Amino acid sequence: MYDEYIHLRSTYCGLPLTQKHDIDTELVSNVIYRLHRGKAADIVGLTAEHLLNSHRSLPVVLWKLFKLIMLYNHVPQGFRYSYIVPIPKVKDCRTKAMACNDFRGIAISPVIWKVFLYCILDKFQNYLGSCDKQFGFKKGHGCRSAIYTVRKIVDGLNKAGSTVNTCAIDLSKAFDKVNHYSLYIKLMKRLVPVELLGILENWLAECFTCIRWNNSWSNMF
Repeated sequence: MYDEYIHLRSTYCGLPLTQKHDIDTELVSNVIYRLHRGKAADIVGLTAEHLLNSHRSLPVVLWKLFKLIMLYNHVPQGFRYSYIVPIPKVKDCRTKAMACNDFRGIAISPVIWKVFLYCILDKFQNYLGSCDKQFGFKKGHGCRSAIYTVRKIVDGLNKAGSTVNTCAIDLSKAFDKVNHYSLYIKLMKRLVPVELLGILENWLAECFTCIRWNNSWSNMF
């Protein structure tokens, strides 16, 4: 993957940025307004409520910051730090010895970085779509949509006189780790602007996190 990425990246230019990709203060303001309330504070103690109740000039300040990020393809150091809260997956924690696999890690990212990412998703959504047959990690879709689709296919084949053999594969671990070079290759094949690719490369190249358990914090890694 790395060799293929280096080969493609050396001559990659992608589609150009246009005015429709420009982030403006109205978009920043709308994204802040749509942030979910009541969520955990990020690693420096900021929450969505801080942004929602701040001075009206904040969207202008963030807009200027986001323009600089797009211009220099460089992510501020503070955006690279998050923390992970382990959530037990098993219901009976008293009679069973807990192991690492019994926890699901929930990452808490910097709230201002979330605002920037939501702006990116809004402006570059044409490059970031997924297959219509995918129901997970998509707004308005989920297990119910997938079950309904499978049921309709099976019923249709049965009515035509055919039997159906199904194979279910547990891909939960597939979302725990992503090969960054594979991700970059997929984005380049979609001809994403080189500025967006550069931001993702710069951000993912150096991220830090730690584990929070009640009031205890691990070292950064």
